Amino acid sequence: MAKEPAFTCAKCAASFTKWSGRCESCGAWNSIEESQPLSAAGPAKKTLGGKRGTTIKLTDLATQEAEPPRTMSGVDELDRVLGGGLVPASALLVGGDPGIGKSTLLLQAAARFARNGLRVIYISGEESAAQVQMRARRLGLTESPVMLASETNLRDILTTLETEKPDLAIIDSIQTMWADNVESAPGSVSQVRASAHELTTFAKRKGIAVVMVGHVTKEGAIAGPRVVEHMVDTVLYFEGERGHQFRILRSVKNRFGPADEIGVFEMTGKGLAEVKNPSALFLSERGKPAPGSVVFAGIEGSRPVLCEFQALVAPSPHSQPRRTVVGWDGGRLAMILAVLEARCGVPFTGLDVYLNVAGGLRVSEPAADLAVAAALISAREDAALPPDCVVFGEISLSGALRPVSQTENRLKEAQKLGFTQAITPSQKKRSGDAGLTLRSMEDLPAFVEQIFGER
Repeated sequence: MAKEPAFTCAKCAASFTKWSGRCESCGAWNSIEESQPLSAAGPAKKTLGGKRGTTIKLTDLATQEAEPPRTMSGVDELDRVLGGGLVPASALLVGGDPGIGKSTLLLQAAARFARNGLRVIYISGEESAAQVQMRARRLGLTESPVMLASETNLRDILTTLETEKPDLAIIDSIQTMWADNVESAPGSVSQVRASAHELTTFAKRKGIAVVMVGHVTKEGAIAGPRVVEHMVDTVLYFEGERGHQFRILRSVKNRFGPADEIGVFEMTGKGLAEVKNPSALFLSERGKPAPGSVVFAGIEGSRPVLCEFQALVAPSPHSQPRRTVVGWDGGRLAMILAVLEARCGVPFTGLDVYLNVAGGLRVSEPAADLAVAAALISAREDAALPPDCVVFGEISLSGALRPVSQTENRLKEAQKLGFTQAITPSQKKRSGDAGLTLRSMEDLPAFVEQIFGER
């Protein structure tokens, strides 16, 4: 029995067994296209006919496999995010806003890996070879043994990689790749998915590490279907604001190491420079204590990071007050405002609320709830907290303060940077205070009364 061809919608990536004029999933017309497998050697052979397959080898859970070998780049922040170095036969996806510095980061990484003995090929589909060479001269990387090419045809790229047999291939970017067996424009859902699938399969089959660059949409997701993130082994996001010199490389998926790990870089005239102490960098421009400014002791991956929450509360001239958030979850801000009004009697009706995480860092852990509440009340009451104080803790809907993980690491980082006191939730067991004066709170009303009721 012959295998039926697969048809895919170019708009939503839905799959069908037969062609139709209208997609049943998204309703688009004339978007159903036939897709066939692609490889460097030509069309794939039929393997699911009437023939019987071979028996696969099975193992048990007690079988211990050797750890995959890793190659260190020499850039500590990059190696940390990768989980300890680059793994052979792995597929990585690096996403970020256009112009944020993805190409600069990967060109610097390619040069480092090449100097450490890897055979590296850098293929750009967005820039010519001359443009990449110009960037390399600006970054001082011209002496690095990196092989360079400018191409978008996926079949030619796979053939070249099979011939050259590199250890690492960097594809910049996946949106520019064009597979000649998919009848759609480069950058479409079908092309992105087909190209990512072929590159990932090629990496596993040939033992080559492949890094793909993906641009991020306005919604913050990598352009193309979400299935691209499921295909690869590691997904890294390169974050940051163009107005700031800080850049964050965040691991959101890693099959060879911990997820949610971050690496911090600083954009300079000679490229990206790694930051050894991110907490000191994020707090370097913090001036005199001001209302609405609170230092939060957070955990990013396995490392403690201190950052500054800034809040501004002002009378609103509009019938519906504004709620603007940068670097934190807007839904969680609405919850904190509701708890403050319902449990503590602190209303924000008729007031515009602005919340910002200084330095362009994005915070997602619930441990920042208490720091946000402190910043909001400080801005509303025009009362500044002590400059040597850090705050962290999770707030429940009942107003209770819940303990958070890795309290000791947070306090040690704060003490190392010169902070002398901390406001935390009450804990039954405490392993140590790291030399700081602790003010433990049972619930949010007690926090408001003790910290701001004295003023």
